[in-house]
Amino acid sequence: MSLPAGAVTVSLPGGGRAVLAEEVPVALVFEGVTQAVMMASPVDLEDFLLGFALTEGMIAAPADLLRAEVVHQPQGIEVRGWLAAPAGQRFAARRRAMAGPVGCGLCGIDSLAAVLRPLPRAPRGGGAKLALGAPAALADAALHALRAGQVLQDAVRAAHAAGFWDGTRLWALREDVGRHNALDKLAGALAAAAVDVGAGAVVMTSRLSVDLVQKAAMIGARVLIAPSAPTALAVSEAQAAGITVIARGPEGATVYTQTGE
Repeated sequence: MSLPAGAVTVSLPGGGRAVLAEEVPVALVFEGVTQAVMMASPVDLEDFLLGFALTEGMIAAPADLLRAEVVHQPQGIEVRGWLAAPAGQRFAARRRAMAGPVGCGLCGIDSLAAVLRPLPRAPRGGGAKLALGAPAALADAALHALRAGQVLQDAVRAAHAAGFWDGTRLWALREDVGRHNALDKLAGALAAAAVDVGAGAVVMTSRLSVDLVQKAAMIGARVLIAPSAPTALAVSEAQAAGITVIARGPEGATVYTQTGE
């Protein structure tokens, strides 16, 4: 049986075998300096580098990342990127060390004030129109399409996913053992293809915490859909950023923010 990328087969004590998710240290290196080491699935790593740089505000546009390469090391994988001059200068000025396990999206920040960073406000129109008529139907369709496309999850039962729903189909999907990593990989894929993220909805498999809202805001998302309830802080930040949040509530799919048109 062929396995999807990111899955491996291991032997069990009783003599059987199991398919499990790969989890490896991935160092995101910019200008020769390690910015973050994340435990991640070793797939779509160039998307990961680009998406991380965008969602963390290190670069303003895909063109700011001049080139990237993936280098396998004995202890893990380095994904190396080189920045255009202005972005490289900003990176040198604000460099911070980060170390992130799969369950953490805010590790490495250097002050409490940095937790709630300024976010760009999404422009009016676009994908938010999708949520105005029938949010429950929108969420059901988007989440069903996301689940149907999770090849790694089908094999290992231990992977998150992030996708982009354009109202009729799932345009892109990325999987990872970490939910933040999956969203960064999706962000990189969408940026590389010059997709207008504000014209559709970002769909997640996980609960919505504030860091996921922050990352979605940084790529211009207008609608964020998830199968689990958001945190109160995530809702507050989404409202401020103009993002419509649709997630599970006491009676099913619930619109948690009203951003207007």
